[in-house]
Amino acid sequence: MNTPSARPSVLFVCVHNAGRSQMAAAFLTHLTGDRVQVRSAGSAPADTVNPAVVEAMAEVGIDIATEVPKVLTVEAVQDSDVVITMGCGDTCPVFPGKRYLDWELPDPAGQGVDAVRPIRDEIENRIKGLVEEIAPPSRA
Repeated sequence: MNTPSARPSVLFVCVHNAGRSQMAAAFLTHLTGDRVQVRSAGSAPADTVNPAVVEAMAEVGIDIATEVPKVLTVEAVQDSDVVITMGCGDTCPVFPGKRYLDWELPDPAGQGVDAVRPIRDEIENRIKGLVEEIAPPSRA
């Protein structure tokens, strides 16, 4: 993972892939560009991304209006270096050699944008810490 050609890969998983994991993936992509391969998925994906989540992210200049919830696959887990779960329980497959983190965050499902903002801000803070750890900006 320390070679210049190897990009770390991160998979964010929540139940519906309509809120928390979408926000996390968007923040990581926004902050790292192409330095990190980013995926998100859900164990029981919704039909669409939560509109309050789309609105909350737009407030910080990140457009996720075209994102679509994706189903969690074994391949997505196998292809990721770090798997971050957000309330998907035991439905996430576990493979040796992967790093797993579980971020306990409130579920924004059914919440308005006022309730989503603090969840968004907590996710952003956690993503900034993750970036420093797995893909710090080059010091050139």
